[in-house]
Amino acid sequence: MSDSAGTLFDDASAAAADGRAGTSVHNLLIVETDGGSRGNPGHAGYGALVRDPKSGVILKEKAGYVGIASNNVAEYSGLLAGLELAHEIDPDCRILVKMDSKLIVEQMSGRWKIKHADMQKLAGQARRIVDPRRVRYEWIPREKNKDADRLSNEAMDAGMAGVAWKPKNSGEPKTTVQTGEEAAAVADTPREATGTLNHVEIWVQDLDAALASMGWLFERLGFVPKDTWKDGASWAGNGTYLVLEAGPDVVPAPYDRRRQGVNHLAFNAGTRAEVDLLARRAASHGWSLMFRDKHPYAGGRKHYAAYLENAEGFEVELVAGPDA
Repeated sequence: MSDSAGTLFDDASAAAADGRAGTSVHNLLIVETDGGSRGNPGHAGYGALVRDPKSGVILKEKAGYVGIASNNVAEYSGLLAGLELAHEIDPDCRILVKMDSKLIVEQMSGRWKIKHADMQKLAGQARRIVDPRRVRYEWIPREKNKDADRLSNEAMDAGMAGVAWKPKNSGEPKTTVQTGEEAAAVADTPREATGTLNHVEIWVQDLDAALASMGWLFERLGFVPKDTWKDGASWAGNGTYLVLEAGPDVVPAPYDRRRQGVNHLAFNAGTRAEVDLLARRAASHGWSLMFRDKHPYAGGRKHYAAYLENAEGFEVELVAGPDA
């Protein structure tokens, strides 16, 4: 994997073989792709982009939600999308594919065998999109594949929220290349907060118990059931979504909110009367009231809220509006 872009393609007859030698506009295009699965298998998505190797500008990008699939399927889907994008830009160019999947790089380079039938099918599709003699593969570490990783996560977020992925800057060429002075200027410039919460994913040991307590509470707070799968479920509302997930990846240990990490979730729950009613009803769904001696001002005299805990030790805070 140490070949440079200038010596990657040593088969000078590759372009001539199909009668299109010398017709390429770009000569070489860089394809960066990635894919991911939240659960493996789980909600999966891919991201792909085409970059000009001289300027570093992103010429085209694409992301897509795959559904419930494995990491490998998502990563191969990203490869297919990247090859298609490059072919659309210049059907005669040579392509350098950069991925952080060692498996796919080695398989597509012909050094590792492809044993799984689904992977064989996807690899075959990739070879049909572009003449394999015009494509070379290079493994890169994950930290150098951030743009494709960002796209794949955007696709998973969109798919789990039930909406289509849309590029943030549609039609505008983009580049991640910055000088040191430009990067420093951006870091020092105050900016308006735009990072609203997209979703919260909670891993649990007992999914049925979590559905009975937290799932019930999510729906009472206005979140609508969105999706269910073998080891999880999601709810959407107010521009964000919530996920409960169990499965073999969850470490078999009791939950302790006092350890390092997120301590509890807090929700705006309406008026004081609505908070009181919800807290009373929650008692029938596995929740108990915390800080009884200070309720409803455990957070301070100006903070009206109910603090609840379920049997697994998860805590939620139901906050009344300031004018309620």
